[in-house]
Amino acid sequence: MDAEFAFRTSTACKYNNSDPRCVEVATNVPGRVAVRNSATGDTVEFTAVEWTDFLSGARLGEFDVTA
Repeated sequence: MDAEFAFRTSTACKYNNSDPRCVEVATNVPGRVAVRNSATGDTVEFTAVEWTDFLSGARLGEFDVTA
């Protein structure tokens, strides 16, 4: 990943320094979105189109887990 992403954490995240498990998202690089695990630092990158498609699917319940 060569871009300088500026990550932000959701206000819904219950970030706790002793248990830092939040997802962080960066949308400041045109055409690209990066998602980072705050606990491990692992990052994945998406195109803006892929990210929009994912959000649309999530809003429609496409990824809901039924156990």
